[in-house]
Amino acid sequence: MLIGELARRSGVSARMLRHYEALGLVRPRGRTGSGYREYGADDVRRVFHVESLRSLGLSLREVGRALDDPDFAPARLVEELARRTRERIAAETELLTRLDRVRAAGPADWDDVLRGAALLRALGAWNADDRQRAALAAEGGPVPAEALADAVLREPDPYVAGALRWALARTDGSALAPLARGLDSPAAEVRERAARSLAALPADADADADTGVTALLRRALGHADAEVRDHAALALGARGHTEAVPALVAMVVAGRHDVDAADALSRLAGEGGGVGDRVVGLLAEGLEPGGAGAAARRRIAQALADIPGDAATRLLLALTRDEDRGVAVSAAYGAGRRGE
Repeated sequence: MLIGELARRSGVSARMLRHYEALGLVRPRGRTGSGYREYGADDVRRVFHVESLRSLGLSLREVGRALDDPDFAPARLVEELARRTRERIAAETELLTRLDRVRAAGPADWDDVLRGAALLRALGAWNADDRQRAALAAEGGPVPAEALADAVLREPDPYVAGALRWALARTDGSALAPLARGLDSPAAEVRERAARSLAALPADADADADTGVTALLRRALGHADAEVRDHAALALGARGHTEAVPALVAMVVAGRHDVDAADALSRLAGEGGGVGDRVVGLLAEGLEPGGAGAAARRRIAQALADIPGDAATRLLLALTRDEDRGVAVSAAYGAGRRGE
């Protein structure tokens, strides 16, 4: 058959077939008396083999090696092709995400598009100073909250992370979805960043809301990760939610963020409604035999000093007789502040 017939059977243009011939991929078996290229059935199969390998992402040089090199290792090349494909998909996905975020910012003109793209790129810069400047510049700018949330979840530098949380707290609240995913991350550092960022968001307009920030904080209060629970408890306590009391007491007893936890307990107890007696009861449970050691009893005494009510006073006076001098002194100081 002539080249036109081969082109019709294979679906490959005559021009490309001549290019394949120049590269040595497909060679006509001979020439007609008039000098035209002549091909056989084997050549048709060879063209199909070339096209099949190209469809897998092989270059024409790699196709030639695959067809003609007896020592060619197909498994190794397939693995390399898979790696290239994953890299290409990752790059395309990153580009698509960036485009979606620029679009989500609602650019009014090309200046907005360029500024948003530059800030998004800077948020992923290698240099921490560049990332921090981008975070500060993003406040009120053309960077959507979701992009800031993703950036803070992967940010290892504490100063940059602080700037990102500051910018995130000034967005429209659409960062909740990525932060919720961050709470469930298998990486402890990502969970901690998500919890800190969530705690930094403004409180819901409805103090009793069971949606938005409050709902996520309540969910985080039962998290298996102690760091996540602690940040959620502190944030809920600061917002006046008394369900955080048991977690805050546990923090005092365990010595995790205990000063902040004691402050939160003092504020909640000061709101009345029997919260103070509940706090004292839970702190007293930490003093039961086999419970808190001397260091924990000292922290409990220090926390009790700022809890209003007679129950707290009675427990402090009991602790002034503690066998550990440090505990007794702390309790005596606290009782003295209360006029006892």
